[in-house]
Amino acid sequence: MKKNISFDEELYVKIAINDLIIFAIHSIKRKGRECGFEGLVSECFRLFPKTFAFSKHPKWPDSRKLDRPLRDLRKKGLVKGKPKTIFSLTVKGKKKSLEIVKVFRQIKLL
Repeated sequence: MKKNISFDEELYVKIAINDLIIFAIHSIKRKGRECGFEGLVSECFRLFPKTFAFSKHPKWPDSRKLDRPLRDLRKKGLVKGKPKTIFSLTVKGKKKSLEIVKVFRQIKLL
């Protein structure tokens, strides 16, 4: 049975959305799965529901919240891939994901 991680909403809402997306990609890859767009939307919503939900329908994920941040992450050279392909972290992105994991541990998210 899969263990669901539950992050403290008051803490993760203070973290930049780009960092949350990088963490979600890292989480998917760590599980040995490919990171398609739908899987990424699902993982972001599962880990950080307040940030990735529709404002009027908080029980549903809003995939539009990933659009601009993913383009920004690609432009910064942290992520490769497009919604119709598979997403992965670049070498620079993997380094950033480890920094984010450390931050999460420091603020007691992990």
